[in-house]
Amino acid sequence: MSTFPSSPPAHTESLPEGHFLFTSESVGEGHPDKLCDQISDAVLDACLKSDPDSKVDCVVSAKRNKFYILGSIETKGHIDVSEIVKDTVKNAGFDDKDKGLDYKDIEVNLLLHESCLEEETCYAPEDFKEEEYVNCQGVMFGYATAEWDEETLLPLSHYLASRICERISECRRNEIIDWLRPDCKSQVTVEYRREGNLIQPVRVHNVLVSAQHSSDISFETIREAIIEHVIKQVVPEQYLDADTTFYINPSKSFTLGGPMADAGSTGAKIIVDAYGGWAPHGGGSFSGKDAGKIERSGAYYARYVAKSLVRGKLCQRALVQVAYTEGTPDPVAVNVDTFGSVKEGVSEEDIAWIVKKNFNFRLKNIMEELQLKEPIYKKTAVFGHFGRCEPEFHWEVPKENLILEYH
Repeated sequence: MSTFPSSPPAHTESLPEGHFLFTSESVGEGHPDKLCDQISDAVLDACLKSDPDSKVDCVVSAKRNKFYILGSIETKGHIDVSEIVKDTVKNAGFDDKDKGLDYKDIEVNLLLHESCLEEETCYAPEDFKEEEYVNCQGVMFGYATAEWDEETLLPLSHYLASRICERISECRRNEIIDWLRPDCKSQVTVEYRREGNLIQPVRVHNVLVSAQHSSDISFETIREAIIEHVIKQVVPEQYLDADTTFYINPSKSFTLGGPMADAGSTGAKIIVDAYGGWAPHGGGSFSGKDAGKIERSGAYYARYVAKSLVRGKLCQRALVQVAYTEGTPDPVAVNVDTFGSVKEGVSEEDIAWIVKKNFNFRLKNIMEELQLKEPIYKKTAVFGHFGRCEPEFHWEVPKENLILEYH
């Protein structure tokens, strides 16, 4: 396994026939955008704890020590937004100016209002019931793949990128690497092989890690620790070989991180949040939005459907698209693409029928079936919304005993 590239750049390499490279990235809890996501979802959770029917659309922007809390909040409970911001920044690891930011010195600016009634009732019939009709148009996607495991059903490139950032956090919090700081980024390129309509990861082609660190650590120490304590603890041994390349802190120095280094905003890492580039994205972000916002709950349900199909061994891969418009209880369209990976004896039309027979895409049902009124969202805001076997992530538990009588 080489530390620096000693072979031609990937775009000039000659791969075996049917092989291709795919890259996914992730960022850690101290990244400015992810810090804002965590604050948005921490505000949402605080509202839901006191009032499960809270309506929240909370966006956070940050630069240096200034945090701007924007959007709309309607809740019967009382929440101290400023304290939530400070607690979240502290929990992310920014508790000293030597790390670039100290939660005790941050400035919180609130620009919040109640949600727009016009938007909520647009096109709704006279017997409008709030939880039965969506209040915004949107397109959502859910994806699942059995390319390498049967538990996460997440693309290997994205799974590894996400877990590397999570492992960096573990090493910092547990003082396995005591000079780490909260900000980090990862990027993993996997070589895949096509076999008919199926794809399979062959090896990890390269791994890039940028980890914020204290100023008194040498580049050689950083490189060795990240490879040994992070990458090799995350990437399964069978995917690493002598030609795997490691790019560790390519800038050589990464001492200034978080919002002191770059501006951050909620919803700026939507591909990191989802499938690492493997699936289309409708464009709507997740964090800071209660389950009544269909761009979040619809995306969770689409993942639930896709994972149920793949776990049920009806196909190896599944991409579910669902579209809604204002004032309607049902989606205006649902589409399922298995990329030709359906099992023998099952057709694409059969898959569509199975989805229609087993899954209810109405907003009220989604919230009830996936228990989306619980205060579970801050945990989703970092290391990915999908592919994590957390007990609160009900969309990650495939539906069993599907009705399979084909039409």
